[in-house]
This record gives sequence, structure tokens and C-alpha cells, in this order.
Amino acid sequence: MTTLEIIEAGTVPYRDGLEWQRRLADDRIAGRLSHDVLLLVEHPPVVTLGRNSHTSHLLKSDGIDVFEVERGGDVTFHGPGQLVGYPILDLGTYKKDLHWYLRMLEHALIDALGLLAIPAERNPGFTGVWTRGRKIASIGIHVKQWVTWHGFALNVTTDLAHFDRIVPCGIRGVEMTSVQRERGAGSGERLWEESVAAVVKGFESAFGVSITPSPEGAARQEHTSLRTRVVAEPGLQPTD
Repeated sequence: MTTLEIIEAGTVPYRDGLEWQRRLADDRIAGRLSHDVLLLVEHPPVVTLGRNSHTSHLLKSDGIDVFEVERGGDVTFHGPGQLVGYPILDLGTYKKDLHWYLRMLEHALIDALGLLAIPAERNPGFTGVWTRGRKIASIGIHVKQWVTWHGFALNVTTDLAHFDRIVPCGIRGVEMTSVQRERGAGSGERLWEESVAAVVKGFESAFGVSITPSPEGAARQEHTSLRTRVVAEPGLQPTD
């Protein structure tokens, strides 16, 4: 059974998180990292532009950082209250098929939301996860030599007003939602912790992996949380 190390890193500036996942992917490709990793973070507010982004879909940046990144897809927003996951997986140990991988990410998040008592589903023709006609999780990937990085963004306690900054997924009129909105729950630590635990269980069931918590993640939990505002909308990136 494949081992998946879970790194819960707390709040990480986007630039640091990007460099971190790139290093992990390089190590996985080179064989210096012998197992897969799921890096779970929360970012301060940031806009990212994928390879297929349209500048007209960035409606206002309001002085926040903007990054051009290697993932596919359109303009995205990451920020507080959003659980961002970067799976560093060697698809050679699973299945060398990007469409399969995208569907498995959706599967993991749908299972996770089910554990949170939120009915979730795919929306044919689009990548990501929806509930009751609203989008709750976004997915965008990059793959090199069948090793993945970038990943997903699940809105937990995200301030949905921040989506006014962008055209999410490049889909005009799409309505975004969050775990907090769908559950009608409070915004405390418990909701975040439940969401993290559910996502980990979703990955365990979808990918059939053995979960191992990382001491590195525990050490980084001293970072201050920002979980009250904002979200992202990654896209799809084909293999290099």
C-alpha cells in the first residue's frame, strides 16, 4: 500500500507554499522522496494566473499579490478560510492518466464533504466539486514526469464576497459556497479541524493509501491562522 504523508502547515505565504511544493515534486521525481505527500495549507489573500487565464477575468486586485503559475486553468483566488491541498503524488504508482487523477481528486473531496454532511457532486463539463448547484471546491493541477503538484481549494469559512474580485473558473454567473454556509455552522477551530480530518479520510478512501502524519507539519502549526476570508479557482494542466 502506498504511503501518503500529511503535512498540516498552517498559514503559509503563497510564494513559500509554491516553492515548497516544487521542491517536494523535484525530490519525488529524483527519488530523494520515497513516498507521496499531501501538503495542507491556508494562504493570505493572493490572486494566481494559470497558463490558460484571461486577464479580463481578474476584475480587481486591490493591491494584493498576483502570481503567474504553471498550473492550467483561469484566474484564481486563495485566501483565509480556504483549505488548500497540494498532493505530491507519483501517478506511476496509481494510474498514468490525468483524467483519472482529476476524477479521483473530485472523488476524495466528494467523500470528504459527505463526512461533513454536505451532499456534493461533479458538474459535467467542469472540473471541481459542487453542492446544490453551487461550487464549493476548485481543482487545478500540474504534472511533470507523472508527479503532481498544485491541487485543490476547499472553501471552509471563506468570505465569499472576495469572489467579486474574479470570474471564478472563467464561468460567468457561477455561485460559490463554503462548508460554513452549507452547514450553517460557526467559524471556530472545530469546523476547520473537522474539514481537515474529512479531507484526509477522503484521500485515504479514494486513493487507497496508508496515512502518515508529518512531524514537520506539527512543528509548523505555530503559524497564526487566518481562517476567516477568501477563496481560489484552479484549473487543469496537462502533462509536460
